[in-house]
Amino acid sequence: MTNGAQSLLSTLVASGVDVCFANPGTSEMHFVAALDDVPAMRGVLTLFEGVATGAADGYGRVTDRPAAVLLHLGPGQGNGLANLHNARRARTPLLNIIGDHALSHADFDAPLASDIAAVSATVSTAVITSTSPDEVSTDAVAAIEAAMGPPSGVATLILPADVSWGATTSAPAAAPLPVERTPASDSEIMLTARALRSAQRPILLVGGRAARSGALEDAARVAECTGATLLVETFPSISTRGAGTPVVNRLSYLPEFAASQLEGCDLLVLADAASPVSFFAYPGLEGDLVPDVTEVIVLADASQDAPGSLAALAAALDAPAQVANRNPAGLSEIPTGPLTSAALAAAVAATIPEGTVVVDESNTGGIYLAGATAGAPTHDWLALTGGAIGYGLPAALGAAIGRPEAKVLCLESDGSAMYTLQALWTIAREGLDVTTVILSNRSYAILTMELARVGASAEGTAASSMLDLSNPEIDFVSLAGGLGIPARRVTTAEDLAAALAASFAGDGPTLIEAVLPAGLG
Repeated sequence: MTNGAQSLLSTLVASGVDVCFANPGTSEMHFVAALDDVPAMRGVLTLFEGVATGAADGYGRVTDRPAAVLLHLGPGQGNGLANLHNARRARTPLLNIIGDHALSHADFDAPLASDIAAVSATVSTAVITSTSPDEVSTDAVAAIEAAMGPPSGVATLILPADVSWGATTSAPAAAPLPVERTPASDSEIMLTARALRSAQRPILLVGGRAARSGALEDAARVAECTGATLLVETFPSISTRGAGTPVVNRLSYLPEFAASQLEGCDLLVLADAASPVSFFAYPGLEGDLVPDVTEVIVLADASQDAPGSLAALAAALDAPAQVANRNPAGLSEIPTGPLTSAALAAAVAATIPEGTVVVDESNTGGIYLAGATAGAPTHDWLALTGGAIGYGLPAALGAAIGRPEAKVLCLESDGSAMYTLQALWTIAREGLDVTTVILSNRSYAILTMELARVGASAEGTAASSMLDLSNPEIDFVSLAGGLGIPARRVTTAEDLAAALAASFAGDGPTLIEAVLPAGLG
């Protein structure tokens, strides 16, 4: 006879969920103990719930299957909520298991009791509360199916403590069926093809699964044969980039620039991408960035087969088999001189190995990265899809576990790094091959920019001090060393390039603090 926790873990492993990022507490102790009984489940300890949820997001993005997250009650869920938000926006498959008080304890309103289900609903495609050890395996399969979709996303399984410790004779439930996504219908494909042929200035905007290698090829074929402009979402969940890939520009973060990209567009075709809106409201600017005269066609949404739809559209248009407009291999010259944002981007482009997974939370210091790395060796790029900072370090941790054969490069701004710096400890503990570059400009530079854009000012010391990280300056080399990561500080372009090359040549984690000019760098 087994208990509910053992039944749950056996079901997860049989269903292909064999990694669990955890920050457990008292209510989850039987789950923790069951890890010894189900050794195929890899338990990964994190020191903060936001690290666990961000790691599961990074893992799901590079594997297309969910990791489990184990959180402790409502407060643990609250600590992990920001990166669950990012996972929801990225449509990452993720199984969020939250331990709760025992069902027999619920009426006492104990100090840590809260409405876990209500909060979970804000980030989850499904919220399931398991109420019996005999049903927990069935509930787990239902949660995995909800996480895988379509559309994929966060599924929350609330696990009361007595469901974990209670005995069960039930066998693990059958594993979920493979996910099937349906492409656009023949009539929708033909309608889109006719619209593209007749439009004067069409734009094809891709995101999600449509931003990856095969789908991106088909999107570029469609764009080339119709004269459409090919754009990718501002922060795609994962995109294939580098030498030999089709040329595609990102939709700008700044609404003025995005509006300029969309100006004159009479047809906007969306492939697993949201219709463009401004990230924030600004005085005097429209929030909806799509011109009033633009016809919008959703070729495939998040629940559909966007790659299959693009392939069918390319066939319907009799598009050329090969894409002509590709990124040429860039020059690999090592930059020299002062370390600026431009020099940093050039150093990354000159040293990045083929097949690297790049996790980008560089923010303002990384403004030149996209252009500089367009001709770098082919790589996958994970962006800050949901916009909640503190994502980069945890996502790099998860990506390294999900794709152990790849080098992982985390480009992390200094302010965002301090949200989830504890991820470095888990990266060291697991011995992961992650190179972290801290872009240290000692400020919340993005907010300095936004301050003026919303019509405010920071002329006085009280306001300006709220955006300054230099008093005292954060010593990332010491912090990394204290968390078990070898680290060094660089102040010149050639030293950064040398540090990157050395890190990529080795195995295991390193951290490089790249000191940039104050402000935007």
